[in-house]
Amino acid sequence: MAALAYTRGRREINQYFSVSSAKGLALAAVLLLAAGHAALRYYPGHDSCEHLVSSGRFLGEKVWQPHSCMMHKYKVSEAKECLADKRVAFIGDSRIRQLFSSFVKIINPQFREEGNKHEHIPFEDKAASLRVDFLWHPEVNASMRQCIKVWTEEPMGKPHVIVAGAATWSIKAHNGSEEALAQYRANLTALAPLLEKLAKGSDVYWVLQDPVYEDLLSENRRMITNEKISAYNEAAIGVLNGSTKNAKSRVRVFSVSQLIAQETIMESVDGLHLPESSRETSAMILMNGCCNKVVRPIDGSCCQPPAAPTLTQKLAAGFFVLAVAGCLALHLAQRHGPRRARPCADAELGEEKKAAPAPPACPSEVVLQSCCKLGLIMAYFYLCDRADLFMKENKFYTHSSFFTPIIYILVLGLFYNESTKETKVLNREQTEEWKGWMQLVILIYHISGASTFLPVYMHIRVLVAAYLFQTGYGHFSYFWIKGDFGIHRVCQVLFRLNFLVVVLCIVMDRPYQFYYFVPLVTMWFLVIYITLALWPQITQKKANGSCFWHLGLLMKLGLLFLCICFLAYSQGAFEKIFSLWPLSKCFELNGNVYEWWFRWKLDRYVVFHGMLFAFVYLALQKRQVLSEGKGEPLLPNRMSNLLLFVSVVSFLTYSIWASSCKTKAECNELHPAVSVVQILAFVLIRNIPGYVRSVYSSFFAWFGKISLELFICQYHIWLAADTRGVLVLIPGSPTLNITVSTFIFVCVAHEISRITNDLARVLIPKDSSALWKRLACLAAFFSGLLLLSAVQGDPRR
Repeated sequence: MAALAYTRGRREINQYFSVSSAKGLALAAVLLLAAGHAALRYYPGHDSCEHLVSSGRFLGEKVWQPHSCMMHKYKVSEAKECLADKRVAFIGDSRIRQLFSSFVKIINPQFREEGNKHEHIPFEDKAASLRVDFLWHPEVNASMRQCIKVWTEEPMGKPHVIVAGAATWSIKAHNGSEEALAQYRANLTALAPLLEKLAKGSDVYWVLQDPVYEDLLSENRRMITNEKISAYNEAAIGVLNGSTKNAKSRVRVFSVSQLIAQETIMESVDGLHLPESSRETSAMILMNGCCNKVVRPIDGSCCQPPAAPTLTQKLAAGFFVLAVAGCLALHLAQRHGPRRARPCADAELGEEKKAAPAPPACPSEVVLQSCCKLGLIMAYFYLCDRADLFMKENKFYTHSSFFTPIIYILVLGLFYNESTKETKVLNREQTEEWKGWMQLVILIYHISGASTFLPVYMHIRVLVAAYLFQTGYGHFSYFWIKGDFGIHRVCQVLFRLNFLVVVLCIVMDRPYQFYYFVPLVTMWFLVIYITLALWPQITQKKANGSCFWHLGLLMKLGLLFLCICFLAYSQGAFEKIFSLWPLSKCFELNGNVYEWWFRWKLDRYVVFHGMLFAFVYLALQKRQVLSEGKGEPLLPNRMSNLLLFVSVVSFLTYSIWASSCKTKAECNELHPAVSVVQILAFVLIRNIPGYVRSVYSSFFAWFGKISLELFICQYHIWLAADTRGVLVLIPGSPTLNITVSTFIFVCVAHEISRITNDLARVLIPKDSSALWKRLACLAAFFSGLLLLSAVQGDPRR
């Protein structure tokens, strides 16, 4: 009775919420969100520069997250590159001096303050031709005004960046009197026009006063209360915002340090000055405000305008616009034009008109409609991760952010369980289920930033290896059983693997190697194909139980293993091979193939292990050694129990080892040799008991069918900044944001999978002559792309 209610409830869910209705809802959500974010751009104070210097929150103890944008952590080389041939001036009191010191330490970590702290402090890096000065002017008075006035009268000597602020000295010197506040307002009013004039050609920041921790203040600072500080800050905001009558002030009010201080001032030594970690955060915010538009780091979206589209991107946009226009024209012609028989229909009219399914569309219509839908999807990709329409935020790992979603999807996966159509080892439903739950775990791993937690990192490495194990197992099984080494099969696989990535390389202006997993599985597919297709071609039908042919195949596999070992221990030979043109165009990243070498080496043996497992399993199956009936254990009971026990122990042993690793380098060195232990253990645990082999999770299997699209799409429409951040569609509500963005992301991945399958059926015909013609056109197309990329170059990389 409970099972019947369970099945009925699941059917009701599927009846009222289909994939088509989900995609319609996702499209409506995208349009509404895009319109909402576009409207925000017209309101003042909603640009990322304002958010950077005025808002944010702490993720954990020391990670600062500006509202709606990502903050880059600058290295010494990047800071020097940005500030080369520039001058930066900090002018103010002791708090500004400490901010100056933290700023300089980004450029030179060995910098230390020396001499009288109540004097000017210079810093100069002659190699980079940059200069950073601190000018001691603790009060907003005539002295500070004269210093700034000189810069307005001598444009050649004015700093490129000016950071100013003062108030606590005035409060202390005048015992917090109201007259001092009035004088402060008057002096700042006289100073504001000069700051505004400087801001026309320089970055000018006025730093508001941070709160104090009154309990720690010394006796001679007791008059510096938070109430007084708030009054001075209100005066500064009122004067600076009112310094221009009709336009927005160009002077940026640096108020974010107040928010930082509210969380950290309790750690202050004297109650007045912030702890060093807080000053470092403020200095890094300043560096982002000054340098993001110059260095253009991919994970520094704050205060960074979008890059101008390249010629290739413009051509792609033109193509998709034409496809959308053509699709609309075709739709209008079919709707309003005269009704006539469609040339591609196969239906014949009988004597009576009967309801029949819609006739198949012409191949040209399929291609046009697919390109139209793909163009709209690519526009969403571009808006999410190349334009500044939607917001982005940094990742931050906590155990709950990773393990809580894992528990949720596990419960859902167990809820949707069904009987398999067949009960063979690694049957179709089981492998799709395996891909599905692995992909979901990897997605959670990426969005939670769990790579910082070594035990999780090592287990995710096993999941990636398991994908490659399936690549070896699946392709070997197909070629061994079918014996189909035709060009059609090769083109079908290569198209399905690479279509989306090639389109994204063009639209998102990224190299092929950037989507590292696709080049990896593509290369291994070709390796498997070449290994088995080369003479002598040995298949199951040809071998037919002959030990001679089995030995021949094992020799082929042994030769492949030797080649892998040679390349693994000869980095120079590997890099020479893949640095040859045109291979270098596919495998270089940032001008070299090291990343490709690292990725390949990390899982170099696991595809071979998958091929070897497939060979052993199919040989045992052919000899009818295995019992693969429904509910039957795979082997005799005693042997099954023994293997199951060994598998569970091996699985747990690997997990214990992975959790006890000290460093990533140490773990990665052993990973290629030992990852197969946990993979084989899982396969045996999943397949030895007959009752386990006979069921699967349809929930996980559904995701497994689109696992490749999910892996690729996450780069730009779920994560952001090329996976370094998180896409923010709904700011201020992390849970709702991740729910909505995930829903849209999954719908897009499913639609791209459907588009890819439709185009593969049309563009990869079974007729060999037609296929070769299309391959020639494809070669000409990619030759043109290579030539275009060589001509236009890319100064941003």
